[in-house]
Amino acid sequence: MKIEFPGSNGTMLAARLDLPEGTPSAFALFAHCFTCSKESFAASRISRALVDYGIAVLRFDFTGLGGSDGDFSNTNFSSNIDDIVAATEYLQENYRAPTILIGHSLGGAAVLAATHRVPSTRAVVTLGSPSDPAHVSNLFAHANAEIVAEGEATVQLGGRPFRIRKQLLDDVAAQPQSERLRNLDAALLVLHSPVDQTVGIDNAREIFDAARHPKSFVALDEADHLLSDREDASFAASMIAAWAARYAFDRTDKTVNPSKVAPSAEVTTDGSAVIVTESGPARYEQRVFASGHEIISDEPAPLSENHGPAPYDLILAGLGSCTSITIRMYADRKKIPLTGVSVRLTRERIKAADCDHCASTEGMVEHFTRELSFTGDLSNEQRDSLVAIAAKCPVHRSLEGEISITTSLATSS
Repeated sequence: MKIEFPGSNGTMLAARLDLPEGTPSAFALFAHCFTCSKESFAASRISRALVDYGIAVLRFDFTGLGGSDGDFSNTNFSSNIDDIVAATEYLQENYRAPTILIGHSLGGAAVLAATHRVPSTRAVVTLGSPSDPAHVSNLFAHANAEIVAEGEATVQLGGRPFRIRKQLLDDVAAQPQSERLRNLDAALLVLHSPVDQTVGIDNAREIFDAARHPKSFVALDEADHLLSDREDASFAASMIAAWAARYAFDRTDKTVNPSKVAPSAEVTTDGSAVIVTESGPARYEQRVFASGHEIISDEPAPLSENHGPAPYDLILAGLGSCTSITIRMYADRKKIPLTGVSVRLTRERIKAADCDHCASTEGMVEHFTRELSFTGDLSNEQRDSLVAIAAKCPVHRSLEGEISITTSLATSS
């Protein structure tokens, strides 16, 4: 979807908003490389991959480039940062604030610089980016003397003429990028090719070393700076999409997207209710809110993307957790020297006739197996007592007892 919004100096910026089917799980912003455009192969490929994960992507042309208005020669790194902030404000006002910022080459340096001005940012991705914005002057080093002496010069970049003014050199030289990296308050993913001839791999190391954890690095082996090979761009896109999906939404936010759940449903933190709502990007992915915590549930491939434990896994996890807690409580009360406990559980459907202790003799029944492991200096008698107490676990008793489920439709639906 083509859109436009006012940029840093008031001129209109051309943009494209790529939306997934259904409600996006999050919004991301993509900043292109120096003198490139939003239609670059890397930008379009990465955007498509994120959309497949349910993440909407806004990619735009910086002032004076692509379809955007304005004079490129009047821009600089600071105006690029301002353009990024303007793009995030457009998203916040019209859709949702972006949680993911992605930048290619100098666009990566720009999103790193803009992060502290975009409070919603949870993750930043750089792709072949310089650690210092001043690196861009290397692209026209042969003309730097003329630019300084004459105030400007016309240089060829990517086969096209661009007018570069001295104010650009002064601006990139004055950027406190190292300080911004040290204070980056977001997860970071650095992607870089070891054979990048435009921005050397040392830049990736400097970015990675300066930033705090959480941070990750992916080597784009044999790729060129512009990711002109389709396979290289596809690989980078898949890595970014898979990593960024983890930061698609704010996991500390205990509110449910109102478009995903009935208005009368409220996420509670007192344990009185569990809320489950579709979340995307995977077809069957669910957000589960319980006692002030959030987890993801999903189905494995090929039904879905296996972004979280399947529903039956959660049942087994509930039984296993309750079993372990019950055993620990008993051991502590009886002063049994138990130093560790683990529970291994499996599930299968078996014929009722093959179940020795089942009341039913016909049809199929769910059969859970539970294997306990203990550590500690325990006698055989103590081990036997711990095994016996496992059956007293409340979840165990609920599963073996009679269960009543009442289903109703929320009145606001």
